Amino acid sequence: MKPLDIINEVEAAKAFSRQSLVFDEYDAGNTIIHYKRGRVREHVLRYMPARGSILELNAGTGEDAAFFAGQGYRVHATDIAMGMQQQVREKMQRLGLTERVTTELCSYNSLELLREKGPFDLVFSNFAGLNCTSSLDKVLGSLSPLVRPGGQVTLVILPPVCLWELMLVFKGKFRTALRRLGTAVRGAKSHVEGVYFRCWYYSPSYVRRHMPADFELLGLEGLCTIVPPSYIEHFAEKRPGLYARLRRLEDRWKTGWPWRSVGDYYIISFRKKG
Repeated sequence: MKPLDIINEVEAAKAFSRQSLVFDEYDAGNTIIHYKRGRVREHVLRYMPARGSILELNAGTGEDAAFFAGQGYRVHATDIAMGMQQQVREKMQRLGLTERVTTELCSYNSLELLREKGPFDLVFSNFAGLNCTSSLDKVLGSLSPLVRPGGQVTLVILPPVCLWELMLVFKGKFRTALRRLGTAVRGAKSHVEGVYFRCWYYSPSYVRRHMPADFELLGLEGLCTIVPPSYIEHFAEKRPGLYARLRRLEDRWKTGWPWRSVGDYYIISFRKKG
């Protein structure tokens, strides 16, 4: 692992451990976060078999792990933040899902440590956890031994261009509007709960180029391309009619060009051949 990634992981783990105590509370009151989770889950289930095993990277507090376990899947939920892992364990105990969800403190830069746990039907990473590494090419290159033939990889990643952020130029918020541009090498400074770390932004073409050759593209769609990002707080609650119209437009255009790659995120899935 690069020294930069080691330092960045330490800081990111500290940041998200702090956030773990308030993460679910923030999510619960944000309509657009619920919309995003629903979109990602629908995308995953579109291609997944009715039952199977999932390796989740950057599992956070286990919201997605709990959902998929409730659908009958077995989930191995990993993260680099001890606080997040503790929240997952407590949540699964409350929900009676401890037999379906296991946990492990593990970096996505050390996925070779998980080979004996697989292979899995799905490797899944939601909401930009993989944007916290400058070595996404190496992470992608390590996925093949973790996925059984016919299995799936679904990743939710921040692209280098977000239309909603670019429009913030007109409000004079130049730093936010331009923060993703020109950060391919050094990354962009980010912070959570007062702790600073770096993020890198990756295009769908980058991901496709660095996926192992034994994977084929299944699907690609933009997320929060026309619907605004969830950090524009209370948009859906204050403008429910406009929000409903934007949702309909995004549902119609999410897989078309350029909308599939200029949102706050994109969802991309691959299937392993064989």
